[in-house]
Amino acid sequence: MNEPPVARLLGPAEVRALAEELGVRPTKRLGQNFVHDANTVRRIVRAADLTPDDVVLEVGPGLGSLTLGLLEAAAAVCAVEIDPVLAGRLPATVAERAPALADRLSVVTADALRVRAAGLPVEPTALVANLPYNVGVPVVLHLLAELPSLRRGLVMVQAEVAERLAAGPGSRAYGVPSAKLAWFAAARRAGPVPRAVFWPVPNVDSGLLAFTRHDPPPGSRTEVFAVVDAAFAQRRKVLRSALAGWAGSPAAAEDALRAAGIDPTARAERLEITDFARLAAHRPG
Repeated sequence: MNEPPVARLLGPAEVRALAEELGVRPTKRLGQNFVHDANTVRRIVRAADLTPDDVVLEVGPGLGSLTLGLLEAAAAVCAVEIDPVLAGRLPATVAERAPALADRLSVVTADALRVRAAGLPVEPTALVANLPYNVGVPVVLHLLAELPSLRRGLVMVQAEVAERLAAGPGSRAYGVPSAKLAWFAAARRAGPVPRAVFWPVPNVDSGLLAFTRHDPPPGSRTEVFAVVDAAFAQRRKVLRSALAGWAGSPAAAEDALRAAGIDPTARAERLEITDFARLAAHRPG
């Protein structure tokens, strides 16, 4: 029986050598922190629970550390990289370190926040990525909205962002990101990632967030998200007051809340996404 092809993963020396070759200086503006620990890469790939049929979308592949591990586990990897220098080098890195897997890779030079299904050469089924710290939440929400083929994902983000995204109603971390992600998927925290596995070492902790897509509640996503935004904009106020602007008046907000079966004196952090969806259906006028 033939052994499956294996990639030679990047270590600290290889990561630094590649960066020096390309003249790359990791920037805070692009949220660049490159993983240089092979064990961490293997752990992320295992936690992603990929099947041999999965088509992975990787955002921000950087120098290719995670890309190489993903190519072993999936049918294909589409890497979206905003930096044209990094995007241009990635195919050569894969050809050098995983020649038997090179045909599984496609690279798109683009901002992930502007990606559309029509602009990708594949239909991805899973999102696996070390996301830039500064755009983690909007990237996840944008890609779930734009790519209905995405069924699940595992992303590395700032630890507190992972906590917020996975938070449920009633927790202090629950807010707009949690509720909006819950529209698309069920999410959970999937473990911490130590600072020492990155170059440069970040000044914040990182964590893994796993999610699985589910059917959304009934209603318009735009209208439901408008309720979520309004409710959490004044999260310390009871909903009757917090939603006065959204409904037109406190009295109209109370009527809408009662019609939706929601206590007007409750606060936003107590509502599930299904509650927000029900409320959106009762917006006055």
